[in-house]
Amino acid sequence: MKVLYISYDGMTDPLGQSQVIPYLKGLVEKGHEIFLISCEKKSGDTVEYKNILSLLRNNNIKWFPLKYTSKPLVLSTMNDLRKIKKKAREIIETNAIEIVHCRSYIAALAGLSMKKKYSVKFVFDMRGFWADERVDGMIWNLRNPVFKSVYSYFKRKEKEFFVNADYTISLTENAKKIILDWQLTPKPLKIQVIPCCADLDFFNTERINEEDKTKWMERLKISNSDFVLSYLGSLGTWYMPNEMLDFFKVLLQKQSNSKFLFITPDLPEMIIQMAEKKGIPAEKIIVQKASRNEVPVLIAMSQISIFFIKPVFSKRASSPTKMGEIMGMGVPVICNSNVGDVDEIIEGSNGGYIIDSFDDPSYEKAIQSMNGLINIKPVEIRKSAEKYFSLQAGVNKYDMVYQSLGKL
Repeated sequence: MKVLYISYDGMTDPLGQSQVIPYLKGLVEKGHEIFLISCEKKSGDTVEYKNILSLLRNNNIKWFPLKYTSKPLVLSTMNDLRKIKKKAREIIETNAIEIVHCRSYIAALAGLSMKKKYSVKFVFDMRGFWADERVDGMIWNLRNPVFKSVYSYFKRKEKEFFVNADYTISLTENAKKIILDWQLTPKPLKIQVIPCCADLDFFNTERINEEDKTKWMERLKISNSDFVLSYLGSLGTWYMPNEMLDFFKVLLQKQSNSKFLFITPDLPEMIIQMAEKKGIPAEKIIVQKASRNEVPVLIAMSQISIFFIKPVFSKRASSPTKMGEIMGMGVPVICNSNVGDVDEIIEGSNGGYIIDSFDDPSYEKAIQSMNGLINIKPVEIRKSAEKYFSLQAGVNKYDMVYQSLGKL
C-alpha cells in the first residue's frame, strides 16, 4: 500500500525515534511505500537531523519534514496544521496515496480533511485521549474560556475521528472498551490495540558489553554490593517524582545500601533538591543523561525499576514506552494501578508489582515483594516483554490493518 504517515511529533524527538521510525522501517520491509510528514523542532544543520535524514533514506522512507512552531499558543498549531494539509495534498496528488495514517489528534485533523477530499482510507492512531490529557495534565485550564472552547472543539472532533476512521489504533484494551461503550455508530468501530512496543533486539542483555557496564558503574560510583533502583525517562507532566522518592526513602530505611539511579535528561540539581527535602542523602541519588544507545547498559545496572504515573482518566489510554524497554532487559518494574493495561500486564506476567495507593504501607508491601522479584530469572521477564511489547508483533498488526484496508 502507498501510505502517507502524518506525525505532529518530530522524528528528531526521542518519541519519533522510539515510537515511529522502528514501525515504519518494519512496514517498508513488509512491502509498503511510506511517505512521512513530521514537524521538527531541530533545524536541518544539526547532527541529529542529518542522522535521521540518513536513517530514513537508507530505509526507503520518503521524509517531508516541516518546521514546528510553538508560539503564539493555538495560533502556532493552526499555522502548522495549514502547512501539514498543504504538504499532504501535494503528496497525495502526485503519488496515488491509498491510506493516510495519522498519529494523534492534530495529525488526524489533516487526515480527516484528506479523506473527505480524496476518498483515501483514514487510520486514526489516537495514542491516547489527547484533549483530556491536556486537562488532566493541567496544560489547559477549563476556567479559561479559550481553553474551554478548544477542549470542546477537540472532544467533538474526537467523535468525528472515531466515526470516520476506517481503522482506529488504541494503545490499550482499556481505552478500546471506553470507546466502544460510547456506541458512536450502529455497528462497532474497527479498533486494533497496539501498545507502545519496544525494539527487543536493541533492549537485550546479550548486547551489553560487560567492560562498558563496569566503566559506567565506576563512573557513577556504583558498586556490586549496591542495590540500585532505577527510573527511566523525563519526569515531565505525568510522572510522580515526589511519590517515587517517598518510595525510595522507605526502601533506604529497609536497605541502607540502596541507590536511586535516574536515567533522565532532567536537571540533576532539581532531583537532588527534591530528595534532600525528604531527608534523602544526595550521595544516594544518581542522575545521568543518556543517549538512546546508552540506555540499555544503564538499565542493566539496576535490580528494580520504578515508575508512578498519575492515575487520571486520560491515562487509561496510556501505554508507558519504558515498560517494554525495561522488561526487555529482564528488569522487573514497580508501578501503580489504573494506568492503561499495566495492571493486566503485571498480573499476566512475572514482570513486577503493582501498588494500589501512594503511602508508606503500600511501599512497604512492595519492598517485601522485591526479594521474590529479583529472584525471577531475567529471561522470564523478557518473555513477558516479548508477549506484550514485541515490535515485530506491533508491525504485524499495522500490516494487517493496511492489508485489510486494501481489500475494501
